[in-house]
Amino acid sequence: MQLTRATLAVIAVGAFLATTGPASATPATSADRHSPAADRMSAAPPGYQIVTLPNANVPNFQRRTVYCPGSKRVLGGGAEARGSSAILVGSFPTSDGRGWIGLGRQQNADNVGISVFAICAD
Repeated sequence: MQLTRATLAVIAVGAFLATTGPASATPATSADRHSPAADRMSAAPPGYQIVTLPNANVPNFQRRTVYCPGSKRVLGGGAEARGSSAILVGSFPTSDGRGWIGLGRQQNADNVGISVFAICAD
């Protein structure tokens, strides 16, 4: 029987796979499996902390500001406007990078509920 180059190549690949086994043959260990929460915490910067300024009714367009504790700096943040016709007007960092500002307004009312959140780290 005469073997062609293509047949020899298939035999060679088959012999290689038979001796090395598939790549997925290595069993996973418990160290390879992490929970998403553990991955997020291990990726958090040093001193990671979320600081919250709870909801309070304030006059329309009045700024509410939450600051990071101690020497921590703000990495990001957000705000929420609450009310039947509430609109969040602004959500941005303080000029010194130490806190977060939120402000809003409510149609047909003189005040609006505003909550502010800051993501802080060392």
